[in-house]
Formats: sequence, C-alpha cells, structure tokens
Amino acid sequence: MSKFQSLAAFVAICLAHGRLVAGAIGPVADFTVSNANISPDGFTRAAIVVNNQFPGPLITGKKGDNFKINVIDSLTDDDMLTATTIHWHGFFQKGTNWADGPAFVNQCPISKGNSFLYDFSSTTQAGTFWYHSHLSTQYCDGLRGPMVVYDPNDPHKLLYDVDDESTIITLVDWYHTLARQGPRFPFGADSVLINGLGRTAGGDATALSVITVKKGKRYRFRLVNISCDPNFVFSIQGHSMTVIESDSVNVVPYTVGSIQTYAGMRYSFILNANQVADNYWIWAIPSVGTITTDGGVNSAILRYDTAALAEPDPATPTNSNPLVESKLVPLTNILAPGRPVKGGVDYALNLDFSFNGTEFFINGSPFVPPTVPVLLQIMSGTQDAASLLPSGSVYALPANAVVELSFPITATNAPGAPHPFHLHGHTFYVVRSAGSTTYNYLNPPQRDVVNTGTAGDNVTIRFRTDNPGPWFLHCHIDFHLEAGFAVVLAEDVPDIAKDNVAPTAWSDLCPTYNSVYPNGI
Repeated sequence: MSKFQSLAAFVAICLAHGRLVAGAIGPVADFTVSNANISPDGFTRAAIVVNNQFPGPLITGKKGDNFKINVIDSLTDDDMLTATTIHWHGFFQKGTNWADGPAFVNQCPISKGNSFLYDFSSTTQAGTFWYHSHLSTQYCDGLRGPMVVYDPNDPHKLLYDVDDESTIITLVDWYHTLARQGPRFPFGADSVLINGLGRTAGGDATALSVITVKKGKRYRFRLVNISCDPNFVFSIQGHSMTVIESDSVNVVPYTVGSIQTYAGMRYSFILNANQVADNYWIWAIPSVGTITTDGGVNSAILRYDTAALAEPDPATPTNSNPLVESKLVPLTNILAPGRPVKGGVDYALNLDFSFNGTEFFINGSPFVPPTVPVLLQIMSGTQDAASLLPSGSVYALPANAVVELSFPITATNAPGAPHPFHLHGHTFYVVRSAGSTTYNYLNPPQRDVVNTGTAGDNVTIRFRTDNPGPWFLHCHIDFHLEAGFAVVLAEDVPDIAKDNVAPTAWSDLCPTYNSVYPNGI
C-alpha cells in the first residue's frame, strides 16, 4: 500500500450527441474515490464519487490490454465508510485473483489516505463490464460506474455505425438515505437514474438525460445495470432493440421490444434510428418502488438531432416482445460442458436457501466476512476447505472439473425474489433458466449474472474449474449480500498460491487496515 501517487490526470470533455459526458479513462488511470454532495434528482445528499463524478467515469481499453487502475482513497465520511475496495465486474482475473476486489475474500480494504494499484489483463475478454465497491453496501452510495473493452475484430461490427462514450446507458437506483442508515431491506428507491439523472415521484421536473441520435445511423448501445436492488424493464418508445451481447458474451442477434435486466447484468443492443425525427421516451421501470412514468420518473429521452428541444408527450410503456433469456444463443463455445443430462458433471452442488427475518442462509450458513481474507488464508498455508473461514461458507472445487450449481426457489426460502446471482472469475452456462423447466445443453445462454427466478424455479448453471482462486458467488442485491447471501467457491486450492502471485502492496493491505481500523469498519 502506498500514499497518494499519480498515474494520470483526469480530463472532462463535452462529447457530441447532445449530452455532457466525462471523457473515458484507462487502461492506465488514477481513480480517486472521495465524498461530495450531489443532487442527480433534485435532492442534495452526501455521496461517494470517482474523479468527482457520479456515476464514476467510463473506463475503456481494447481486448488484451493490461489495466493499471490506481485507486486513491480520499474518503472522509465515516457514515459511508472510509475504507474501500473495487471489483471489476465480469473480468476473469486469471492469475490475478488478488485484484478481484471483494473485501475479506480476495483482499483487505484500502485504508483512507492510501492507494492501491489494481493491475490485471483483459487477455481474451472484450465486451461490456462495470466496476463497484465490494465493501458492505458502499456502492449503493455512489461508488459504481461502467467499463468497456472494445474488440477491433468484433464479429458484429458491420451491424452498427456508432459505439462510443455516447452510447453507454447506465441504470441506477438512488436513495435519499445513506445505505447504512436506511432500512436493512429498502422497498424501492427514491428515484431511478438513467445516465446519472432522474426525477422523484411528486418532485420537481429536474433535468433528464438526453441521448441524441442521427436519423439513418445504427447505434450500439451498451446497457449497464449498476443497481443495488431492483431489476428494471427497459424499453425505448417506438424502437426495437437487437441484442448482440449479454454479460460480455457475443450472441446471435435477437430483436426484442423490452429487456428485463437484473442487478449486475449488461446487454448490448443495436438501435436503428429509422423513425420519424422526434423525441422518444427511454424507460427503466423498477421492480419495486415507483413503477409509473408519471411526471417523467423512471425516464430519459431519445432525441433525433433535428427534433425540437422538448420532452415527448406523456406515454406508457407497452413492454411488447420481451427478451427471453433462454433465447440468447452464444456465437461461440456453444455446447455446455459435461454430459447432456441433469447432474452429468464431476461436481454438483445444490444451494439450499433460507431466511430468518434478518439473515439469508445458503446450506444452513450465512456468509459473515472473516477478519483474514480467504485468499490470504490460502496463501498462508490453509488448504483444507473445512479449515477456511467463514465456516460453512467455503466450498473446495476440484481442478479441471465440470461443476453444476442449482438454485431451487420455493415460496418461502428466499424472500425478495427474484435474486440475481453473480459468480466471480467465470462466465457460466445457464442450462436451465428462470421460468423454464427445460434443460438445454446444446446452446444455452452464457453469462456471469443469472436471475434465479421465483417459486418453482430451479435455475441451473455449469462451468469448468480452469481458474484457480477463491471466487465469490452471491446475490447481487447488495442489501441481501450484506445480510449473508453468499458463499465462496475455492477453486483448485493446491494451485491458488503459485498461480496468483500477489504484489507486496497487496500483502501490505491487511497490516495497514488493521492499524487504521483496529475495531474493523
């Protein structure tokens, strides 16, 4: 760990397409985390910003780039925590498990007044990603933003004309109460922000985000759900969307009218600006809270560049032709690993959920962060999963094996469903999707966040253990994760230390943290 050090300067630029956007940073950049008062929906509150921005700046690179993101902790508000970590959602972190980010799984937090360099490669990956704090519920207070790895050889590149900072769409649930001061399980946000702006129900007609398009052009929009809790039904008035990517996986083009997207998910879709030049609503209707569009809530504007500077007439989403997850067909590596039968794998694990009113349990245990990160426990010589802490929440997976995880949901075992589960370190095959009883081993969807559905569902995923390390598997509703809804999959324990050589700065994180925060956060 080092004191503040500068790698790169921050620059803000005003882009074309009619909206003010901060210039992208990366793949080498400073990333200063601090506190500021912001009012994205007309209500001013303290928040966490990155490089003085909320949401945080777009980080970009190209396929194969080495990312060096120097996180500088300038936090001062104890109510939102002054330590932090950053998770780079969707990156495999092969050989760099220490840079994955979850506090007390892969690292101790970065202490206030210090910095830490996350140094990792995109290797074979490209697509749409995002980043966020992975300490308690800190990202709900603002520490979240989009990330894109561009592929010069994108197999879909002939289908669109524009793909840049102006075609990023972020969806945020925003609360007027700090995450650690509000209800343990909030029922709905105060506003939904699209590209950082929104309105509260019954509030003032504050500014909405405007995305400007030129008639005749085809746009690759990257829809990034950086929510803490709700899922959203996303649509654009008068326009269809052709999905070409799901969670950084290229898919066969699939045209839909609406997309239900859960916390952590990403979709790329092509929009053909072929309608009458006018203003059109962009809608993101949350699953809880205010679910109307009255007064322009849950909305942004798609504006053709020759249209009047005006809001569209009031309208209501139709949500016709919704995306069905099981219809997402990957372009490559389409066969699910293992034998094409239920349980036809080397290691099958059923995840039995339960809830006691305050905590979630998986197979009888809530995840309680250990005082020593799981990775550090392994690096220090602990090899037996039964000896790894937290007890009951760490599962050892054999190397080079096919693993199957199932998530059965009943009417009572997991309140707050549907729960989006995210597996770190992998893209997995969804051999049974929510809302379906069919198992697909031929060409199932591949992603890194899956909706586990509602009562009667038994969503099932598969992956191969080709990435040694302890990997977090958790509900991406951050309030549920805080309540213990997670396990750690310790993959190929004997090879973790030799395959993930951590820098000295990583080893310094825990002593510094323990000194600055002797009683924890």
